[in-house]
Amino acid sequence: MAIAENIPAPDPEAEARAEARRRKLMAGAVPLATAAGLIALWQVGVKAFGVPTYIAPAPSDVAATLIDKFPLLMQNFWPTLFESIAGFAVGNIAAILIAIAFVHSRNVERAFFPIAVFINTIPILAIAPILVLIFGPGLTAKVVIAALICFFPTLVNMVRGLQSISPQALELARILSASKSEVFWKMRLPSSLPFLFSALKISATTSVIGAIVGEWVGADKGLGALIIDATFNFNSPLLYATVFMSSGLSVLMFALVSLAERRIVRW
Repeated sequence: MAIAENIPAPDPEAEARAEARRRKLMAGAVPLATAAGLIALWQVGVKAFGVPTYIAPAPSDVAATLIDKFPLLMQNFWPTLFESIAGFAVGNIAAILIAIAFVHSRNVERAFFPIAVFINTIPILAIAPILVLIFGPGLTAKVVIAALICFFPTLVNMVRGLQSISPQALELARILSASKSEVFWKMRLPSSLPFLFSALKISATTSVIGAIVGEWVGADKGLGALIIDATFNFNSPLLYATVFMSSGLSVLMFALVSLAERRIVRW
């Protein structure tokens, strides 16, 4: 009887925290285990079937190239990073400002929204050479291409977010004599932030695509230029390593936007 009295009572809160930790570990372990399994399958498949390195290198060859060519990869990483960030900023700022104009003026929306849709229908690979001819092969063309590919998703989501306020809330604001600026800053903008960050997550990855496409058209440095160089020289391990660096850049941009969303959209 004395032994039974010394047994501590279970703590529901501690058990809930432990269960939450287990779920987080499982949420991270499952994709990591899946990725490791796919890489192992890739390694075994390439070695077992004797696939030539210039067609499909083994993960071990790609890892060796990442180590050996790391200075070269980083030398080309920084220009692409700068172009992606600049295009991301320019494209999204322009989209937000135009979305605000659309919401406050139906005539502006009717006049310019179809043009934005038309521009979005043009494949980026088709419009990139035109932009290079207009702005030259320098930095400006690559930033414009990255901005253009970011622009439309943010424009559509921002317009939808700014218009997502219920009519009852707008009517209440009018009854309380709220000005347009007060309605915008206290009602429209907060309600649009979840929509905006959903678009920014898309733009974070597509900005890298835009920068790389711009480098394909005309550049002597950057991850896009390195991809073209590795392709024409049949340097498959370097090609795969550069692709992984590009993917890592996209993941980094996405993670930064997600972190900003958690800090800003607390509700």
